[in-house]
Amino acid sequence: MPVVRVDLAERAYEVIVESGLLKNAGQAIANAGLAGKKAAIITDETVAHFHGETLLDSLQAAGFTPTFHKVPAGEASKSMATAESLCRELTQAGHDRKSFVIALGGGVVGDLAGFVAAIFYRGVPFVQIPTTIVAQVDSSIGGKTGVNIAEGKNLVGAFHQPALVLVDPETLRTLPAREFNEGFAEAIKHAAIRDAAMVEELAALDPASREVPADLIARNIAIKARVVEEDEHETKDVRALLNFGHTIGHGIEAAVPYGEMLHGEAISLGTRAALYLSEKHAGLSPNDSRKILDLLAKYDLPLILPPAITTEVVMEKLARDKKFSAGAIRFVLLDALGSAKVVKTIAADDLVEAIGHLRVPSV
Repeated sequence: MPVVRVDLAERAYEVIVESGLLKNAGQAIANAGLAGKKAAIITDETVAHFHGETLLDSLQAAGFTPTFHKVPAGEASKSMATAESLCRELTQAGHDRKSFVIALGGGVVGDLAGFVAAIFYRGVPFVQIPTTIVAQVDSSIGGKTGVNIAEGKNLVGAFHQPALVLVDPETLRTLPAREFNEGFAEAIKHAAIRDAAMVEELAALDPASREVPADLIARNIAIKARVVEEDEHETKDVRALLNFGHTIGHGIEAAVPYGEMLHGEAISLGTRAALYLSEKHAGLSPNDSRKILDLLAKYDLPLILPPAITTEVVMEKLARDKKFSAGAIRFVLLDALGSAKVVKTIAADDLVEAIGHLRVPSV
């Protein structure tokens, strides 16, 4: 059973990865020091159908008193209005500062539930139980929580570290193919910036099997954990390395109605743009670029920007992104597989050129 520790002094926590773990989630949560507390499960309607009863049974068997709070599936639920509604629901259900929140679902649920936990009674503990690839290898780790507003993605939020993260790879079997595949954009990112050997391992997987080894998930988690430990609040340009592919990717994602393009799909396009700029400005070899592009294609992730998404709108959206510091662009480039760096030499014209590159076929 792989266990990854995120060492943040008094806010340290463990990430446990084990097939079938959801059935034993209650005992694992009790073992983490939350025994006897009232639990508010926040999930979406789709995940509740597949996994809600299993979690409820496990919590009740471990002596918890859980309440269930469902939101509609999809990015539109990641909003201030939904966060307020959930806070009211928790209050009406009798929760207070002695309660804790459980996020059961993908990245949207994790970000939303974590944000609710951060602001409810000025902060209560929460547990992440991620059920998608993107959440298991990336968004459930590191304490970034938040919601979207019309001006951009994740512009309202808080750093609030979980008390525990429970990862059950078996939950991935219930995902539709599109949602299963999109999460691999984040695993591919980890390989690109920190673990070149993982490229071959990801290439060897069969997406149709829905089987992802626990050890591979744990390796991704460990990459994220080490970066978070070094730069929790993204003040040293270390955590910013995790934004590889995300600057233009977030601009693309925000250029269409929320949820129309999945996060990993937008990041795939942003990754292709970042690879183009890495070749031009950081000396990345075309051969290394091709390995990453081939991986993205293997998981049916898009590499061509839809014609309806204009360069002007993408530029407008990414200019509001948090990765712009005092108007300067902090952009992550690769100089080789497994080696990334943050630069401030990429100009707006370079971004426009990279977005244009996304309109031509990837040969």
